[in-house]
Amino acid sequence: MPRVVTEDVNLHVEVDGDGKPVTVLAHGLTNSCRELARLTPLVPGTKVRFCFRGHGHSSSPDHGYRFADFARDLLAVADAYDATVAFGTSLGAGAITHAVAQDPDRFEKLVFLLPAGLDVPFPHKERMLRTAALVEGKTPGEAIEALLSDPDRLGRYLEYPWLRDIDRELIGELNPIGVPRAIREVIEDWPLDDRKQMRKVTAPTFIICRRGDEIHPAAVGEILAELMPNAELMMFDDGGAMYEGIAEIVRRVSEFIRS
Repeated sequence: MPRVVTEDVNLHVEVDGDGKPVTVLAHGLTNSCRELARLTPLVPGTKVRFCFRGHGHSSSPDHGYRFADFARDLLAVADAYDATVAFGTSLGAGAITHAVAQDPDRFEKLVFLLPAGLDVPFPHKERMLRTAALVEGKTPGEAIEALLSDPDRLGRYLEYPWLRDIDRELIGELNPIGVPRAIREVIEDWPLDDRKQMRKVTAPTFIICRRGDEIHPAAVGEILAELMPNAELMMFDDGGAMYEGIAEIVRRVSEFIRS
């Protein structure tokens, strides 16, 4: 597999498709470049998926897991492949907002899936620290099973049994060394110095959110949609509605990227 090497990290990269546009995809915390692998073939152009530092098959430095560091990972891959579109989930969306706050014209289009933060401290630190403790010191297989057995997840699986298989795929490349390091640093940081910085980002932006998600508050998407001059918001009533709407999300994202 191709890799992008920077001064402090070795980033694992996978590429789908060909032609224009070139989209860089930035995954969520604990996940890997495989996060959206089943869906990227349905999106036009070249899709460049990569693992952030401390995640998947990328290297895991002892420290350096602030949003500025994740933004550097994103830009290193985007620059290496001449990406003009950036797609980010949760942590990935935060890395993108950090990057474009510094360089508003870097990308021609943006897609945010479940953005989680703006310019205030993260309010659910204990929950994420528990995740770090669950996986630390375990083999990858043990860490995956520990997360899937977390009582918070088990409650959701009772309501949506098929969600367990989705979660297993999302964390299938879990890095039990780097993820605890990443969690403990990034929860003490936030993507933006001032949310008003996003007013300068004029690139067409498609934002996908759901209500009732503590980690990814719907209000974050609503604020971004209000601040960014060319943003469109797709809002779901809850997680179940969002999962049932995956086909529609893919269709809308494909049309957005193709237009």
